[in-house]
Amino acid sequence: MAAPMVASDVEVALESVFPQELGLFAEAFTAETRYRLCGHELSIVQHHGSRLGVAAPVWEAALALCDYFEEHKLNFWGKKVLELGAGTGIVGILVALLGGDVIITDLPVALKQIQENVHRNLPAECLARTKVCALSWGLDHMEFPSDYDFILGADIVYLKDTYPSLIRTLQHLCGPQSTIYLSSKMRQEHSTVLFFETLLPMHFTPKLAFRDENENINIYKVTQKSNI
Repeated sequence: MAAPMVASDVEVALESVFPQELGLFAEAFTAETRYRLCGHELSIVQHHGSRLGVAAPVWEAALALCDYFEEHKLNFWGKKVLELGAGTGIVGILVALLGGDVIITDLPVALKQIQENVHRNLPAECLARTKVCALSWGLDHMEFPSDYDFILGADIVYLKDTYPSLIRTLQHLCGPQSTIYLSSKMRQEHSTVLFFETLLPMHFTPKLAFRDENENINIYKVTQKSNI
């Protein structure tokens, strides 16, 4: 039986998967941007800088996923939803406004920004069914159940070293009733295509649900592999 991870081991593991190219995020500033999504006005704060790095901005793939929900009129009312690698929390916040029971997750360093945006945008009745908590892929995913109706991720496929941990996390979270939506900029330099066209199909049944040629963004609808 493997020895349990101690706190220092977890911290080292987290550092290994979080982008360390701090020069790319050297300028620290806070921005607030307003979005009109699915009939709701959202005000999203983004704390840019080296501390949050890629977790700070609202990425185009997140907006594409929100637009997809509106275009296809996805029904989240009363559904159990988990968002991975939420960053600003914009996707999970919108789903909560659309009636979902939502858990918004990311690495611990990003939770303060998510909490701020949750409290800025959700009325009391939505706050009561929205939770923000840490989920570190491949480390503590087993603490979460496997009965979600929807698992969501926007632009979370960009670090090749994290792909095995992401697959393991999705395998645990995804039950027979689950639908995963992954929206991603298809970056060749980050082996994003490899993840979606080779790694993911080894464990799941992915379907390309939407493609934005101009922005090079794909949205995949993913389910468990059939045993038949």
